[in-house]
Amino acid sequence: MAKVLIIGCGGVASVAIRKCCMNSDVFGEIVVASRTKSKCDELAAKLNGTTETKISTAQVDADDFDALVALIGKVKPDLVMNIALPYQDLTIMDACLACGVDYMDTANYEPENLDDPVWKARYDKRCKELGFTALFDYSWQWDYKGKFENAGLTALLGSGFDPGVTQVFCAYAQKHLFDAIETIDILDCNGGDHGYPFATNFNPEINLREVSAPGSYWEDGKWVEIPPMSIKRRYDFDGVGEKDMYLLHHEEIESLAKNIKGVKRIRFFMTFGQSYLTHMKCLENVGMLSTSPVMYEGREIVPIQFLKALLPDPASLGPRTKGKTNIGCIFTGIKDGKKKTAYIYNVCDHQECYKEVESQAISYTTGVPAMIGAKMILTGKWAKDGVFTCEEFDPDPYMDELNKNGLPWQIEENPDLVE
Repeated sequence: MAKVLIIGCGGVASVAIRKCCMNSDVFGEIVVASRTKSKCDELAAKLNGTTETKISTAQVDADDFDALVALIGKVKPDLVMNIALPYQDLTIMDACLACGVDYMDTANYEPENLDDPVWKARYDKRCKELGFTALFDYSWQWDYKGKFENAGLTALLGSGFDPGVTQVFCAYAQKHLFDAIETIDILDCNGGDHGYPFATNFNPEINLREVSAPGSYWEDGKWVEIPPMSIKRRYDFDGVGEKDMYLLHHEEIESLAKNIKGVKRIRFFMTFGQSYLTHMKCLENVGMLSTSPVMYEGREIVPIQFLKALLPDPASLGPRTKGKTNIGCIFTGIKDGKKKTAYIYNVCDHQECYKEVESQAISYTTGVPAMIGAKMILTGKWAKDGVFTCEEFDPDPYMDELNKNGLPWQIEENPDLVE
């Protein structure tokens, strides 16, 4: 049995921790660490006595390299599960390298400070060369590939649902369903209703940055960028019904374009209601989505961080959210010389998630794959030295674990396609 250090104790981390405890044959011991140790203690108190997994807690600032190294050195884990913020990915990766420990996360790196000159210079160069202006990309973490190879360590990037499971779906389709994949449309539908006028289903800073940014997609070997929310489609989702969805930039497009050989187009769509979009546009227009500090009554505040303090905590949405999610990938391509289409997807019920782990489905669909990614590394099923995304490994054991751990998938042949 393995010993794991889990950094983070928010909504997604809480699900991952509970799921680790349900797989105690692999996760013999977990140490949960966060800036706010009381949150870790509260969750540990709930779980101790209900699982064979031994649980302990610690306090750590995940931005502090020296503190991370000290904690990892004390805990001596087999794996560090980073379920904190994407801002902290590089610091935690550096600490894992310093301590000789495998690493995994659920989302790729992006900076907290958009005015940082080192990040800004690289961002401007990437925008000019590649043609997309998203604040997040894989290049920073891919630069660690040689370091992890030389150290004989594994770094698994983005084992959530999207990114994560969607990439495993692509690898499965490439291995079992198609001789050649031509197009991929990733569809993320949340049909849940939490009853608030406005709230985000995961960290507001990350969520609102992502949604308000220009959209982009991969086509014929290059990026095509569009104004925010300018491409809208309507789709009838199994278990949810018809929903409006909008084309966004999303990180897994970048890695899939590299790893799914011969793919001609990759797009990502997410559903939004009009009320959400109206609220978001209003907040953007008055500057509340800004990440640049402003002076208020003699002190600096960051508008989006202040907004985060005003909005409902995503971890609190579980008991009041009803409805279902539907997330999956629609493929077109060739099999045995003939045109073929297929749709691999999962439907998840918000209320069923809450009954199981006291969480809404958005945190559930990210937290469960975080545990599965860790399990793949710890059991040696995904064992390579370097830095990898999920589609670079054998999809079959991961797909089996999805079925066993509450995220069953299904395949629809000849689905309706997105225009």
